[in-house]
Amino acid sequence: MAAGAKRGVNPDSPLARLIAGPMRPGRLTWIGLRPARRAALVAVDRAEVTLEAGLVGDRYAGRPGGPRQVTLIQAEDLAAIAAFLGRAEPASPFDLRRNLVVEGINLLGLADKRFRVGGVLLEATGGCHPCSRMNEILGEGGYNAVRGRGGLTARVIEGGEIAVGDAVRVAS
Repeated sequence: MAAGAKRGVNPDSPLARLIAGPMRPGRLTWIGLRPARRAALVAVDRAEVTLEAGLVGDRYAGRPGGPRQVTLIQAEDLAAIAAFLGRAEPASPFDLRRNLVVEGINLLGLADKRFRVGGVLLEATGGCHPCSRMNEILGEGGYNAVRGRGGLTARVIEGGEIAVGDAVRVAS
């Protein structure tokens, strides 16, 4: 599908060419597995990713091809969320409950695209919107602090292993 087509952008327009333009690669800075609903996340340095399970050991494992096999958030958004809450330190990835934290690449630029984290191929499936627990976890205003900054959901196209420090880049 042409860049921007899902968003109603004419695929032959200058805007579509800009959307499809080059992006500087980013880097994976954190991996978290959610073993069960409402369970504390477990931070790991590397994880196995499969088509059948998504991130092995995560609660969304066993949902082959599901649109939420992997969730990602930008490190830069953790700082913005904290600023919206009046805090000096970035929000914790444990609080946001996403699987992967990346830096240096704009996740919105990966919408409607396939991208690689290390050797693993993922396909963006949509925004990762905040849940009602954000007020419970982050305090009053937590939900609104995360709105528009919750990251992306993705499905696994090709599995493999990922590790902190891996490059994050648009698939060619």
